[in-house]
Amino acid sequence: MLIERTREFAKSFFEKEGTHGFSHVERVFNLCMHIGMKEGADLEVLALAALLHDIARPLESAGKVDDHAVESSRISRQFLRSLGYPEEKVEGVAHAIESHRFSRGPEPRTLEARILSDADKLDAMGAIGIARVFMYSGEHGRDIEASLRHFEEKILKLKDLMYTETARRMAEERHRFTVQFIERIKREIAGEI
Repeated sequence: MLIERTREFAKSFFEKEGTHGFSHVERVFNLCMHIGMKEGADLEVLALAALLHDIARPLESAGKVDDHAVESSRISRQFLRSLGYPEEKVEGVAHAIESHRFSRGPEPRTLEARILSDADKLDAMGAIGIARVFMYSGEHGRDIEASLRHFEEKILKLKDLMYTETARRMAEERHRFTVQFIERIKREIAGEI
């Protein structure tokens, strides 16, 4: 019941889909549950953090907040406290949310925070990651070449930033697929078959 109530609360923040819509949240949730079971995480804390990790992303996109992770964490604390969720677990969820981004601190200190960070990065890799890069490019008027630069500047570096062994194994395959795609699209751009 707690997870379903949190899912509905989180979903209410997303009016439309896109690269960071609720479908991204659901994929990160599924990745977190898969990795968390293998790594021995507190699955309840992890599930809540996964569902709530991007709730302020639409506010950031609209220019209403500077840092979606900090704001998502703040909103999540209020929500979970209103349900009477234990304070130490509230803080575990909040820390995971605050530290889920690879590009900005704080460093994830708990297993659950590391798993959420890994899952968020995994969703930017492989077939889903490729689709998301081009969705983002369409949303922001970027051309194919700019998209390829994004792969080289960010996406191809994610494999080496995983915290857990389970995520490292998953990242290897997604990275390999992404590299093959980039090599193929570059050949096609150059006019090769």
